[in-house]
Amino acid sequence: MPNLADLQTLRRWAVPVIALATVGLRLLGLAAPLGADESGFTLVGRHWHPQPDSVYGPYFVDRSPLLVAVYAVADSLGGPRVVRVAGAIGCGVLVLVAAATARLVAGPRSARWTALCVGAVVTSPLINLGSVKGELLGLPFVMAACCLALLSLRRRSAPLALASGLLAGVAPHLKQSLLGGLVFAFALTVAVLWAGELRKRTALRLALCGLAGATLPTALTLGWALAAGVEPAALHYAVVGFRGDASAVLMAAAEAGPPPVRVAALVGAALAAGLALVIGGFLATVRRSWAEQRAVTAATVALLTYDIAALVASGSYWRDYLFALVPGAALAAALVARRSDGHGHWMRVLVVALAAGSVATITVWSVTSALRGPWSAQTATGVAVREAAEPGDTLTVYGGRADVQLASGLTSPYEHLWSLPMRTLDPQRRDLMALLAGPSAPTWLVAWVGFDAWGDPTDGQLGRVVSTYYERHGTGCEGQAIFLRDDATRPVPQPKCP
Repeated sequence: MPNLADLQTLRRWAVPVIALATVGLRLLGLAAPLGADESGFTLVGRHWHPQPDSVYGPYFVDRSPLLVAVYAVADSLGGPRVVRVAGAIGCGVLVLVAAATARLVAGPRSARWTALCVGAVVTSPLINLGSVKGELLGLPFVMAACCLALLSLRRRSAPLALASGLLAGVAPHLKQSLLGGLVFAFALTVAVLWAGELRKRTALRLALCGLAGATLPTALTLGWALAAGVEPAALHYAVVGFRGDASAVLMAAAEAGPPPVRVAALVGAALAAGLALVIGGFLATVRRSWAEQRAVTAATVALLTYDIAALVASGSYWRDYLFALVPGAALAAALVARRSDGHGHWMRVLVVALAAGSVATITVWSVTSALRGPWSAQTATGVAVREAAEPGDTLTVYGGRADVQLASGLTSPYEHLWSLPMRTLDPQRRDLMALLAGPSAPTWLVAWVGFDAWGDPTDGQLGRVVSTYYERHGTGCEGQAIFLRDDATRPVPQPKCP
């Protein structure tokens, strides 16, 4: 039987051990093939050349320069997979900060359970153990902003409020929808003020400091754009304005209903990974939490409400979007796991089940990854094109598979590496057809999807342009057509498909 000293030591080191385990498990993702977004951000970073009317130059992406800079730096340090190391470390920091936040609102016991909950969710292959994108990179900033907001109000500290706002302001520069830190801080301040626990003058001072901190990342980004010669209008459209145009495209595509496969996968992942159960357990007993800690409960409900609404409004329903719910779920778990009643016991059992489920799915994921190998169908197809290409060749991938583009090692004369920007900014494919028929036409064209994948906006004209200037010259790993410009002679690509 372990003695009291052993138990105390175990409790003392539980959170750091969970954080280290989280980092180690996330590093398993290094073996997974690169995703389309990771590849695209890497390519944008490699060819980053700001212009007055373009933030990034040859390629368009609707993200803040900070995110692209993270990928560019990671790529320069050791290749495109290095960003996954940064993501793993960020998840370890997230666990530590989530535990610290839980300790503030619910005590040390709850901190350990919260750390285990967060570690289990961010390492779950049911959501995404491999790819690292803005949703994941921004989580430590959101969680730290919530933690510092609590501390700033508790200590009436303007510097902490400034730091909270700064961290909350960084997160949306990694993923635009990550405004949860600002939502939590605002709701918490209003709730404390409403309860009469804070003087109006103090609340105003802290709010102004938080707002000043939150605007600093945007001010620095704008300053960079001006120094690089980028027009503010071009920066605004890439980061903010494009989302409105893209939403209209997504809404038009969803008139017959949202993508059923992705919606089912997202809901299933939310349940199986435990996020929905943790949040549901908190909401089912929210009255008890309200009676115990009104301000924190109100702020947590506001945070969860915003994050869920942002996920639903996204219109895309990728499983990675579930990561945005982690800070709210961490607070929810902390507020319930602290209790000694049946609800607290249920939450603690649930967290243990989530951790066990994460380990089990990671085991299955690791075995299947080892059997599949480090290449995906996209990587194998891109490598095959690279092996058949000659110096100076270019490639355009129709359908938004930047992982094919990256694996090929070839540049693209077409600015759209993703399908949504293409559908939004080149809806009739006029730019693409002019490129294919012009002097800068790519040597290779891979049709990763059919030319009528989103309905045929050209009434067959795109296919006719391709057949006029290109010949079918091979097949990708999943039956995709590989075309070669008809005035070029190259070997037929032979993909080594996984």
